[in-house]
Amino acid sequence: MRWIRAAGRGLLVVAVVLSGYVASGSPADRARGGGRGPLTLATAGDLTSYLGPLLDDWNRAHPGEKVTLVELPDSADETHAQMTTDLRGGDRSRFDVLNIDVAWTSEFAAAGWISPLPRDRFPLDGFLPPVVDTARYDGRLYAVPYVTNAGLLLYRKDILAKEGVAPPRTWAELEKQARTIAPKYGLDGYAGQFLPYEGLTVNAAEAVYSAGGTILGDEGERVTVDSAAAREGIGFLADGVRDGWIPRKALTYKEQESKQAFQDGRLLFLRNWPYAYVSASAPGSAVAGKVGAVPLPGPDGPGTSVLGGSNLAVNARAEHPDSAARLIAYLTSERVQRQVLTKGALPPVRADLYEDPELVREFPYLPTLRAGVRAAAPRPKSPRYDQVSLAVQAVVHDAMAGHQTPEAAVRRLARELADISRRG
Repeated sequence: MRWIRAAGRGLLVVAVVLSGYVASGSPADRARGGGRGPLTLATAGDLTSYLGPLLDDWNRAHPGEKVTLVELPDSADETHAQMTTDLRGGDRSRFDVLNIDVAWTSEFAAAGWISPLPRDRFPLDGFLPPVVDTARYDGRLYAVPYVTNAGLLLYRKDILAKEGVAPPRTWAELEKQARTIAPKYGLDGYAGQFLPYEGLTVNAAEAVYSAGGTILGDEGERVTVDSAAAREGIGFLADGVRDGWIPRKALTYKEQESKQAFQDGRLLFLRNWPYAYVSASAPGSAVAGKVGAVPLPGPDGPGTSVLGGSNLAVNARAEHPDSAARLIAYLTSERVQRQVLTKGALPPVRADLYEDPELVREFPYLPTLRAGVRAAAPRPKSPRYDQVSLAVQAVVHDAMAGHQTPEAAVRRLARELADISRRG
């Protein structure tokens, strides 16, 4: 998701033929129809409508390699379901290559749906270092990063200025300000994405990671969630709902609903992806000019974001590999990555863009985002990630809704994750 949807809603699921690792003109290449030809690109929804013009530019320059856009549902969960159903169809697959949520790389690689890629084919040394790790599984590169993301804490800088306080750096400061300042202005305190879907997995993982814990280890083979840190992280979220500074309505929020609540002036603090900052700061927003962004807080200082974004990965049965490689080079070029940010409000993977003075003037949160990405951690790696995520969502939502104590929720989650590992 995310990239916007990693989370979420801004996930661009690109189905292109990514390759170049099969030599053009080889027997296997010729059997599949040659190294160059038309491509299919599937997306989970382009909210800012930036992608069409980029593809128009490509299609005008490459009339023999035109890209057809196929849109999948907005929801990352629904997109995942449609993609996996299609990939299980074998040679009938509609998708040549997939731009997958960073959390899906391990699952798709383990299932044999995507092929390993040669590292030297792509300019990975120019990418932000943590994003490359999301594209690896079992020591091999299975995808190419396209968009990255890290969660930010958005806040009403006008209100905090009136109160004479700095934005929170710790959970205790966040709780105090959400509990005492927000009601003075008729606002709810804090929200994230707490509906039981992929966004809650992200929020829960961030809470656990920020407290110093983990969920899985050894590519999903070892369950590590039964820890004091996990109890502290999940307890922070559950206690917030119980004590009222996280409104109960936030248990129904996804990215868009939480963004709208903040943008309409109903929240003091919001955890969301950078696109929410851009939207809330745009003309017509009730809080335009009043929005600040800082790293997510943790128990004793800045916390740890989950690394969002999406990776381009090749369908193991992809056709026209040379065209695919050329398209991927285009999509990850400096010029296009700049437009990914300026037209799509999506964080690029190229490190140098985060230090471009012109871009920093236009997107003031870039230095904060760069620091967040460099310190971020990936979601739990597992060949059964879809099952892992569903377990995390269900258990943490029950804890936040008050149906289980955080302690009982962590024990339950450890048992369920162990069962998933054994079933594999």
